[in-house]
Amino acid sequence: MVVSAAVNAVNSGVSGVQGSVKWVDGALFVGESGSGHAVVMDGPEDLGGRNQSLRPMEMILLGTGGCAIYDVIAILKKARQQVTACRVELQAQRVDAVPGVFESMGLHFVVTGHGLKESQVRRAVELSAEKYCSASIMLAKGGVQVSHSFTVEEAQAS
Repeated sequence: MVVSAAVNAVNSGVSGVQGSVKWVDGALFVGESGSGHAVVMDGPEDLGGRNQSLRPMEMILLGTGGCAIYDVIAILKKARQQVTACRVELQAQRVDAVPGVFESMGLHFVVTGHGLKESQVRRAVELSAEKYCSASIMLAKGGVQVSHSFTVEEAQAS
């Protein structure tokens, strides 16, 4: 039996994203994006996996971090801030139930550069959180408590 559903997104302002995930064996899967990039996902040994790659929920966490840090860097570049390094440290808590959805997620940005203005970094993080980061905004709309914080560090003279 094949079950399918289609949603007509014509003229709705929705842009599409495509991909596929193929089961290899056990809890090992290979996902391929519509842009032609592949990623391996695996589960823990106690759930039939081999612990060879990221878990799917870890990919959601890292994807959210990637979405947010992209925004922060782009905003800081437009503000002509001299960023030399940036990372986002991620923490998430899952509910102890099935499904084990995220109940909270924290994103802490550590932005390093020369003469960075704290107000510009704050603005970049706020804009990502409130306007631009599709992933964190989607999770927040789904009930995840998403928090954002940042630290500014002065870069070493080269």
